[in-house]
Amino acid sequence: MQYTPRRRRRLMPRQDGSGSSVTAAVGFGARSSASQARRQVLFTRGLIWVTALICLSLLLGSIAQAWSNSRLLEQEAAARAQYQQTLARHDQLQKLVAYYKDPFVIESEARQRLGYVRPGEHRVVIVSPPSSQPPARPRAAPATSEAGFWSQWWAVLFGS
Repeated sequence: MQYTPRRRRRLMPRQDGSGSSVTAAVGFGARSSASQARRQVLFTRGLIWVTALICLSLLLGSIAQAWSNSRLLEQEAAARAQYQQTLARHDQLQKLVAYYKDPFVIESEARQRLGYVRPGEHRVVIVSPPSSQPPARPRAAPATSEAGFWSQWWAVLFGS
């Protein structure tokens, strides 16, 4: 099989004398080509702007969602920390409940705080002996004189 090149056809202008070529058949006439090109440029620019606005709104929405998620995570961490503190306090209180349910602890607290004794027992109160130092006398308020404030200072500084 031998390769034979195909011949290209040349487009010939119409025989009716209109002077338009193949572009007229497709819809691009000589008269409207400039306005059509201008419309196409405006359409392309508008499409680019609309696409840019949509992308920008999606980007801002994503940023707002990320910020909201960050705040929620912080609130969750704070709530978890508070929950852990509450659990620790609950455990501490449970231990105190178990401690004070012991009958020996109840008896000890009743004896120490309330002074209870069992039937047949005698309560003994030990009083410490007086100390060797005399008790301190309370200071009396200085007597006010009718001479006034300056005479009191005179008495303090120079004695009278």
